[in-house]
Formats: sequence, structure tokens, C-alpha cells
Amino acid sequence: MTKTSLGPDSMKKMVINHLDKIFVTSDAATIMKELEVQHPAAKMVVMASKMQEDECGDNTNFVITFAGELLEQAESLIKMGLHPSEIVIGYEGATKKTEEILKSLVSYTIKDVRNRDEVSLALKSVLAPKIFSYYELFSDIVADACIKALPHGNPNGFDPEFVRVAKIVGGKVEDSHVI
Repeated sequence: MTKTSLGPDSMKKMVINHLDKIFVTSDAATIMKELEVQHPAAKMVVMASKMQEDECGDNTNFVITFAGELLEQAESLIKMGLHPSEIVIGYEGATKKTEEILKSLVSYTIKDVRNRDEVSLALKSVLAPKIFSYYELFSDIVADACIKALPHGNPNGFDPEFVRVAKIVGGKVEDSHVI
């Protein structure tokens, strides 16, 4: 493993798949795609990671870690004598309570999905951990792209497939713009 200059916690991993193809990545989603999993609980973790990647395109590391911790806690509860159905009931109750608490913790809501400033402000917190040097520039660019790709009749019908990124050799990051 080698440390990259992306940040203090981004370590590259080498994955060799069943076709002997080598991947060097720090992306958990890529690693999960290449796993051949047999255990049912592990398959569920892989499926949860894939769903997270499909829905949000990020936070697969969190999903894997959180699912692993839930399984570890469930194991200790089973060793204490609880039945798996009781653990599931407890996790469902915890989910409902978490949803209640999360609703009270909302710090910002976009009222108009076509307002560039509102969308850009929401995007800054998402982009800042990924591209800390350019998050302000890219929050405006991504907001423009999303608003332009938004269907006029249905604001909930946004499809990320409508946004494409093209790299042009020779330019600078500051040259980025939406077409």
C-alpha cells in the first residue's frame, strides 16, 4: 500500500479479481464490486454498499463500517442469549428513533431547487471533504449543471445520467464550466 497526496486517510489498496486483473484504488465501491462473497450477511453488506453507491455515489465506506458494527453488536447480543428476532425488533426501534432525531437536526433545506445559490450552498458541504481546494468553484458549477439538467415539469425527476463530465487536455481547473 502506498500513501497518496489526496489526504491523510486515503490509502490505496491492491485488488486482484478472479480474472487476475489488478485494481489499485482507495474507493470502497470499486473494491466491493470486485468481491466474490458467499456468506449471506456479507452479501447484504455488499448489496447495501452498492445501493449507497447507486443512490448517492459516495459514503460506501461509512455503509460498510456501520453495517459491520451492527453485525458485531448483534453477535455480542446473541452470545448474551437474545434471539435474532429480538435484535431485529431493537434495530427497527432504533431506526425509528434515529429518524425522529435526524428530523430535528436538519440545518438547511432547499426551498427552490432551481435557485443556484441555494443548491450551491447545499453542495459545498458535500464537495468540501472531497475537493477541499476547489469546493467553492465546483459547488457553483455542479449547481448549474444540476439545474440545467432538471426536468421542467417534475423537479423530483432529476437523473444524474443527464450530467456528463468531459476532460479537455491543456486546461486548468479554473477553466471548468457548464455547457
